[in-house]
Amino acid sequence: MMDIPAEVARRIRVVLLDADGVLTDGGLYVSEGVVGELEGRRFHVHDGLAIHMLRRAGLGVAIVSGKLSGSVKRRAEALGIEEVHQVTAFGKLEAVEGVLQRAGASWLEAAFLGDDLADLPVLREVGLPAAVANAVSEVKEAAAWIGKQTGGNGAVREFIEALLAARGEWSALVEEYVAECVEHWRAETRD
Repeated sequence: MMDIPAEVARRIRVVLLDADGVLTDGGLYVSEGVVGELEGRRFHVHDGLAIHMLRRAGLGVAIVSGKLSGSVKRRAEALGIEEVHQVTAFGKLEAVEGVLQRAGASWLEAAFLGDDLADLPVLREVGLPAAVANAVSEVKEAAAWIGKQTGGNGAVREFIEALLAARGEWSALVEEYVAECVEHWRAETRD
């Protein structure tokens, strides 16, 4: 895993994530159901808590995926991610541009974690291009940061932790989270 320079990490205001191959392992589970074909994906729970920590740090987060998926939409809703854009590969740049405009952020203030060729146009524009460990070689070549974890296996957690650590915020966020959990528990046990 590469270190993220502190000056680069501190300017990031929005973290963009691909879905298939980043939030998931890229596998598609397809089965025939009563109402037709059903499709599912597997997500890693560590990624969800890391996204929570990212939002606690005040950074925006969005999913920009090249495939329409109900399970990705449902997972995003469960994580409180409001910006979910499921577009064609040709629509990723436009979707990201819209996210950045709404956030009042520039391309230089954005990070993108990707894995496949459809992510290259965005990776070549953002201030912090990043790749999961099992990304294709072209994506790795475009990335300023490459993780050790493969997509769907905690890669998002690894990236977010590296980003927030480079900003000098990870440890404090963890302690704040733990203190909040303890406070909640104590309040519940007193009632």
